[in-house]
Amino acid sequence: MENNYSIPIKGVLNKLSIRDLDIKGKRVFIRVDFNVPLDENLNITDDRRIRSALPTINYAIDEGARLILASHLGRPKGKPDKKYSLASVARRLQRLIKKEVKFLPDCIGTETETAVSKMHDGDIVLLENLRFHSEEEKNDGGFSKKLSSLADFYVNDAFGAAHRSHASIVGITKFLPSAAGFLLQKEIEYLQGVTTHPVRPFVAILGGAKVSGKIDVIRNLEKKVDKVIVGGGMAFTFLKAMGYNVGDSLVENDMLELANDIRSNVTSKGIKFYLPVDCVIAQSIEPGAETKLVTAQEIPNGWKAVDIGPASVKLFSEALESAKTILWNGPMGVFEVDAFSRGTFSIAHSVADAYALTIVGGGDTDLAVSRAGVAESISFISTGGGAALELLEGKELPGLVALSDK
Repeated sequence: MENNYSIPIKGVLNKLSIRDLDIKGKRVFIRVDFNVPLDENLNITDDRRIRSALPTINYAIDEGARLILASHLGRPKGKPDKKYSLASVARRLQRLIKKEVKFLPDCIGTETETAVSKMHDGDIVLLENLRFHSEEEKNDGGFSKKLSSLADFYVNDAFGAAHRSHASIVGITKFLPSAAGFLLQKEIEYLQGVTTHPVRPFVAILGGAKVSGKIDVIRNLEKKVDKVIVGGGMAFTFLKAMGYNVGDSLVENDMLELANDIRSNVTSKGIKFYLPVDCVIAQSIEPGAETKLVTAQEIPNGWKAVDIGPASVKLFSEALESAKTILWNGPMGVFEVDAFSRGTFSIAHSVADAYALTIVGGGDTDLAVSRAGVAESISFISTGGGAALELLEGKELPGLVALSDK
């Protein structure tokens, strides 16, 4: 998924890689993130997370390992629930790798142990949802040990869950030599690389609903960025803090003083700070609701902002023109509703067309660039929402810390 401009990334992962392990003929427990969206008929609606794990899976097959794949799916609350079964994932994976994937009805127990003991080099099994056992999320030592008993090595390729202290992410590493898979490595290299050694000018686009969810990201990035563009619901907390009437738009009233502090702190460092100048408003976020275009300073009472307007798109797009690195986290409006998607999709096209290293991280932004039809033109799309945010906040991820050092 490289766009037309490639910059070497300098994020460093000082942990063992799957390449450092001698896995031929060995049982390798690979923690993947197959937490894919399903429709009401339990059909997979987006398999990008499965496809993102293929480089690690194919490498292990080629090396003659015996692959034990494990993942969570949804929030089944610690007990079996058919609607969170990984059975459909096993079928999709089998189609993608054109090789049999044996699906096991549990992740521990005699039946699982027997099936694993009969594996040959290059075989693959996918275990049933780890979260069907409450011990998984509790990082239970006994459960971790049972999982580890299935394998000789542990590989974490589940970046989307690397911020969780769960048994299959952290606990299992106490019992097995542990390494990072290719996806985990790539995520760290891009996201850490962009926050430690960005090629300038570096522009951060932050959207989504709430300022509270992005405070630490702004604080961590303010030491590194040249421009900050703020859209989505969070923009209206900043605008209200500046004294503008934002009508019934989403506002975190307890964040107003902090929003002003953030803005003045960022601008005092010479960083350009952009907010919407116009917006699309509606009285409800239902499809088919009446919309109006107004300036961002005068949204009438009873109306709420649902998207950025064309003048904001132009302003933001011009701010991106000179960028060499762009990091985007969070949509510009309620893009899931067609009538309110224009701003987000326009920014997606501006990011895709930029002659820059472009990184899209979580916060539904991956879905937005996909729907805008520009995913193939983005340098890197992160598979982890919460994990990506924590990394951008400068935090250490438990799943990463737990792996064996180089």
